Amino acid sequence: MVLSIHTLITLLIILIAIAVFFALAETAMLSLNRYRLRHLVRQSHRLAKRAQQLLERPDRLLGVILFCSTFANIFASAIATLIAIHFFGQAGVMLVTIGLTLLILIFGEVAPKTLAALYPQRIAFFAAWPLYVLLQIFYPLIWTINTLANGVLKLFGVNVSHKTVEHLTHDELRTVLHEAGNRIAADYQSMLLKVLDLEKVTVEDIMVPRNEIIGIDIDEAWENILTQLTNSRHTRLPVYKDSIEQVVGILHLRKALNLLAQEKLTKDTLLDATDECYFVPEGTPLNTQLLNFRRERQRSGIVVTEYGDILGLVTLEDILEEIVGEFTTDVSAMTNKVLHPQLDGSYVVDGTMSIRDLNQMLHIDLPVTGPKTLSGLIIEYLETIPQAGTGLKIGCYPLEILQVKDNIVKTVKIFPKLVWSIVEE
Repeated sequence: MVLSIHTLITLLIILIAIAVFFALAETAMLSLNRYRLRHLVRQSHRLAKRAQQLLERPDRLLGVILFCSTFANIFASAIATLIAIHFFGQAGVMLVTIGLTLLILIFGEVAPKTLAALYPQRIAFFAAWPLYVLLQIFYPLIWTINTLANGVLKLFGVNVSHKTVEHLTHDELRTVLHEAGNRIAADYQSMLLKVLDLEKVTVEDIMVPRNEIIGIDIDEAWENILTQLTNSRHTRLPVYKDSIEQVVGILHLRKALNLLAQEKLTKDTLLDATDECYFVPEGTPLNTQLLNFRRERQRSGIVVTEYGDILGLVTLEDILEEIVGEFTTDVSAMTNKVLHPQLDGSYVVDGTMSIRDLNQMLHIDLPVTGPKTLSGLIIEYLETIPQAGTGLKIGCYPLEILQVKDNIVKTVKIFPKLVWSIVEE
């Protein structure tokens, strides 16, 4: 049977189109976003389900694609040779080889695969059903090819039947959130990133230091205790004897006020209404402590060292504010209390301020791996209790100590703008 030249040309065009289709399908299927695909599968997307089913056995998927594309390319080469001989004789074989190679390379490989890499989901879903049907038709042949190919791979220690499940690492998930762009609102993106960072922050970073804990000294005069209870801004107060080191429990202000309304409030009933203290070991990451609060049904805890010494007080609200930001305090008012801008571009800072808070407010980078307060950082750096007027530079940040009291650096002047000009030079 001899085919006409027009039939041969038509057949060549069809074969090139088939090669283009499989080039598109191969790149699109392998370029699919697997996490987006799983999301669509959960939403019962039919084409997504079919694509995922094909990708569960990539050896079979590649088998049917490469079998069909290879057959189309070789058959196209044979047809093109017949066409070349018809028009140019034996001399046309070399010409058609060069021409067909460029044609297949440009229009059958590079262009379609580039297009598929740009729009993988659309093309993969379009190709999913044809690939599935072809896989069923040629299954015995594909199975034979895969068996031989997998046997060769096993010689090199590759187990094709072993399925690997892709999991995002912590850093990869951060990258995904950063690259989400406008698809996630900036506030939500910030909160999600802060949730991921909870494991890098410990309770010491956010706790109220021991010397700043507001509590009830049960040994004080009863009138002073009543005044403190009626004017307290906190809903939970530690109760202690003489000093915070002798804490006896945590008092929920509502219980005290209920007793007061019933005229039953005394020191004894106050102690009876006090809940047992919940202690938190130092160094506990915030993500762990958040789960501990939930498991123990607690909202606050006393942070202690391995020797039982009290370091500070941490609350559930403190952890939540690490995620969503300040929501119980006027941030601008808080900033004005601890940061006082000067005309020369410097800031007068409270020495007991947390280094993490200072870094965030001034957009600087003081070390946070050691002491948690600016005073502690200065004393550790100088290895002595400094005097007022002492100047120093930690990292590349010039500091001037303004006031020292009770072995604590009370106020410090810092020059963040001067730092940036030095760095830029």
